[in-house]
Amino acid sequence: MPPGSCLIDEAEYLETINFSVLKAHNTQLSLSKRVIAEDRLPKIANRIAGVDVSYSEGLALSAVVVLDIPSFELLETQTAISEVKFPYIPTLFSFRELPPLMACIRKLRIRPHVFLVNGHGIAHPYRCGLASHLGLALGQLTIGIARNRLVGEYTRLADQIFLIQNNQIIGSVVMTKASSKPIFVSIGHLISLTTATRIAKKCVRNNRMPEPLLQAHKIASARSRKLFGSKTILSA
Repeated sequence: MPPGSCLIDEAEYLETINFSVLKAHNTQLSLSKRVIAEDRLPKIANRIAGVDVSYSEGLALSAVVVLDIPSFELLETQTAISEVKFPYIPTLFSFRELPPLMACIRKLRIRPHVFLVNGHGIAHPYRCGLASHLGLALGQLTIGIARNRLVGEYTRLADQIFLIQNNQIIGSVVMTKASSKPIFVSIGHLISLTTATRIAKKCVRNNRMPEPLLQAHKIASARSRKLFGSKTILSA
């Protein structure tokens, strides 16, 4: 299915509020089989989006930022406020964040070529973290970029460090100039790990995290503080 088409109706996700944890994990395993780990980028892929969410008092404030890379020119930003309909459960983070993110992404006038997601893609115990979940919902190219690993062991192959679990490469460990701590890059959807890693590095400016994610985080946090003050719970 081409990028831009929707593979899954959002109602399918909202219904998961009635799921047991076991059923939700089984849903992730089923969705993981739909992930396409091959490059489906256009020849020019310079519009890179970053997404993030902050929380307060049962509400989620989501933000999406679209930058031109490599100029880092800000092309568009959108925010949205949504009711939180799913509790925080480790390994099921995507069920909580997907509806708020979809709410702000729908407002975009500019169509990004790639979405950077503050979370994991296939580097997840059930091979479908937030980046893969969002990519499948949108039918768009997504890359998972996280500060902490969930699964996998560091393994050096040639001049690169990968995350490997059960003899499968599930992500790359990337050091950036701005920090002594790595970021963990994984396939979200419609992209290879090699290309995902290259794009992640290209989007890093003066921070550990890529600039689109950094700006989305700042916007979500600032807007949330303005609305909710000290009651804001910032995203990871």
